[in-house]
Amino acid sequence: MAYTTADIRNIALVGHSHAGKTSLAERLLVDTKAKGRLGTVDEGNTTCDYEAEEKAHKHSLNSALVHFDHDGRHINLIDTPGSPDFYGQALTSLPAVETTCVVIDAVAGVQMNTRRLMKMAEERRLPRMIVINKIDHDNIDLPGLLNRVRETFGPACVPINLPTKGATDVVDLLEAESGSPDFSTFEEARTQLLDQIVEVDEALMAVYLEDPKKISDAQLHAAIEKALRESHLIPVCFCSAQTGAGIDDLLHIFTHVCPNPLEGNPRPFQHTSEGEESEWHAEADSSKPVVAHVFKVTTDPFVGKLSFFRVHQGTVKASSQLLLGDQKKPLRIGHIFKVIGKDHTEVKELIAGDIGAVAKLDDLRWNGVLHESHEMDDLRLKPLPLPRPMSGLALVAKSRNDETKIGAALQKLAEEDPTFHVERVASTHELVIRGLGDLHLRVMIEKLKNHFGVEVETHPPKVAYKETIRGKAEGHHRHKKQTGGAGQFGEVYLRVEPLPHDHETGFEFADETFGGSVPKQFLPAIEKGVRKVLETGAIAGFPLTGVRVAVYDGKHHPVDSKEVAFVTAGKKAFIDAVSKAKPALLEPFVNIEVTAPNNHMGDITSDLISKRGRIVNTDIGAGDLCVIHAQAPLSELMQYSNQLKSMTQGIGSFVIDYSHDEETPPNVQAEVVAAYSPQADED
Repeated sequence: MAYTTADIRNIALVGHSHAGKTSLAERLLVDTKAKGRLGTVDEGNTTCDYEAEEKAHKHSLNSALVHFDHDGRHINLIDTPGSPDFYGQALTSLPAVETTCVVIDAVAGVQMNTRRLMKMAEERRLPRMIVINKIDHDNIDLPGLLNRVRETFGPACVPINLPTKGATDVVDLLEAESGSPDFSTFEEARTQLLDQIVEVDEALMAVYLEDPKKISDAQLHAAIEKALRESHLIPVCFCSAQTGAGIDDLLHIFTHVCPNPLEGNPRPFQHTSEGEESEWHAEADSSKPVVAHVFKVTTDPFVGKLSFFRVHQGTVKASSQLLLGDQKKPLRIGHIFKVIGKDHTEVKELIAGDIGAVAKLDDLRWNGVLHESHEMDDLRLKPLPLPRPMSGLALVAKSRNDETKIGAALQKLAEEDPTFHVERVASTHELVIRGLGDLHLRVMIEKLKNHFGVEVETHPPKVAYKETIRGKAEGHHRHKKQTGGAGQFGEVYLRVEPLPHDHETGFEFADETFGGSVPKQFLPAIEKGVRKVLETGAIAGFPLTGVRVAVYDGKHHPVDSKEVAFVTAGKKAFIDAVSKAKPALLEPFVNIEVTAPNNHMGDITSDLISKRGRIVNTDIGAGDLCVIHAQAPLSELMQYSNQLKSMTQGIGSFVIDYSHDEETPPNVQAEVVAAYSPQADED
């Protein structure tokens, strides 16, 4: 099919786990003849859940791209995971689409991840729609669920269709002349929808109040697009991916209601020119210079590295020479693909607004911007508020062979998932992986084995404390070494004081010497010695932060003073000063949001308080659920997933994100400092 930018619809399916997003994508593929047979998650043969780990866990763990044509339109659909552990996969898909389609399980109702993604789509100014799936299930209260949706997300949530004939079909409220919905009335529901649409246009509202029949289709469509862009309208529709009820109407909404790349709110790029930063918007024009954004990277066992990108402006051709960020050497675009799950079809070009993938470009990274002109070297997408990975596991390779492969394998996994981090913690001598939850980390370990043949043993990581100081102090050290030949000499006097907690770097180094007591060429050596302590710690072996260091005096020798001498003198003078400046240990505190049934609120709050947590506030949500916001030390939440499941019979869920560092209690600090055994320095 040949299509233009105006024919393209880019849509992300987001929502909570088990809402049926993957099944919905499967149904859409089959009903549009993009696939012959309907697969199921239980059988492990859906188009979007094609990874071995997804088939084993029976739910999505990665975002997956598919496309199909319907009614003269080309639809790119991104199926995203619903688990909070894989929230990053859903979040990083949002810059690629015009519409966020939030899928809600008619049985489970509004869940925690539903609220997070609705809020994030609103903040990114993405038009939103809500699909209530599984309307075929027994004993569900659809009118009550619709009311809870409106209570949770506001009056802008208005039905665009309603179930009819016992939820075996839906009645269209926008274009149909009449119908018999299972609840409400056609006239009342249609009036509610039209009222919400015309409110964004005063002139159209005047026409509507005079005679609704005078409104043309073009006027109504323009008002709908404006209402969607301004979040004044969030259409709610009903369907069943299992039976196919409402799927035809959903496809009609995708093709005739959802905005195309020319109509949606442009993605927020930032550009720096002559030192000034400004917001920059791409034009969805295929004749303009290319601007494309990489929103996903993966490694395909047959094709190799695949970089998924959205063309925001221009046309990307298989022969294109494009620049990546501020790199001076252009990249040659080779094979371009349209992707359906794990299957790739090579194409010659992608026009403005389209989504595809390019193979075997190792330089491409997630969030990279491809462009044609050096004037765009500083162009970047407005940063996504990615959650900081706080759950951790320490890894040890099982064999020497695994040890040689583990570094490269972890690096590839980290490239694929920006919420998965790998670090070698010098203070604890551990290789630690960090993710958004226990499931996230377990899946990564499974991928290590399945994709790269690397087996590991795991254990909980040691707490990543930080060191700081609470007072001012002075330090001194004279380094003198004579070995028969040229000696080493350097003497340093310095003072330290704490920096504000919100200081940008957590460290300042100042030269306050006078009279040439320390020659200027040795000051970098002193700073080098100080920075060694910042990395390895002064009292307990953890990184040191929040300190200002000022060198105010010293001595040197015209022959024996060397850089190495002042490195050692600076290091030991700094340790001396820190030991006198009321040193303290900081531990990471996290914001935690717990969602659980109301009757468990007391148990959960009491448990968090027993973990040195502080309750910030509690909300009573829709559907007999409570949401508890608290702050607590990360060290107390290492096993919280299992503990919460035990308290709530498996119903409760939670998310955590880094908040700040806070001083540890004196007894904890004393234990950690007592366990520290620093290695002797080699002068």
